[in-house]
Amino acid sequence: MIPLLHDFEGETVLVVGGGRVGARKARRFAREARVVVVSPDFADADFGGAELVEATLDPEDVPDWLDRLDPMLVVAATDDGELNAAIEHEARARDVLVNRTDIHGSRERGSVVVPATVRDDPVVVSISTGGASPALSKYLRERLEDELAGAGAMAELTGYLRDELQSRGVDPAERRAIVRDVVRQDDVWTVLRTGNTKPRQIAREVLRDRALTEK
Repeated sequence: MIPLLHDFEGETVLVVGGGRVGARKARRFAREARVVVVSPDFADADFGGAELVEATLDPEDVPDWLDRLDPMLVVAATDDGELNAAIEHEARARDVLVNRTDIHGSRERGSVVVPATVRDDPVVVSISTGGASPALSKYLRERLEDELAGAGAMAELTGYLRDELQSRGVDPAERRAIVRDVVRQDDVWTVLRTGNTKPRQIAREVLRDRALTEK
């Protein structure tokens, strides 16, 4: 499968299943989308502010829910294989993306895998083992959380720096070299991780030092 990032702002995600897996999926999408979770009961878990609808779905009920909510994505997260299959079938019939949590390995057209994710906005890194080893995905995510600390601030710093250099007419090759040098400086990463200095302040210091060097 080819990894893609998709904007769910303003879209609806339907999660069928109120267990811990359904809660985890709801939390993942609730940061952007309207998330509706339908289940006869709900785990004692955080659903990320999703709308919880207490209802028991049978396979024949699925078309009505899809027509009613018109979701961009449907997550089949129940422990009922027949119901999950009906959700998958109806989603495909409507060209709706579907994530079926009880199937791993090979996927059909329109299937979506929700990977383990490390996020330090605007930086997002996703990890997937193709469903072969969720434990490995979790382990790698935990390792990367420490490695990527400060990545969001570095993205802000270098984005501002790049724009400023471009506005000053700096040659593209030199511009890339300056930004690349900043990204590779361990002391800059250390400062960003403390949170005591704002990224734009560091960028201004880099620009000032560069101007003094040119003189």
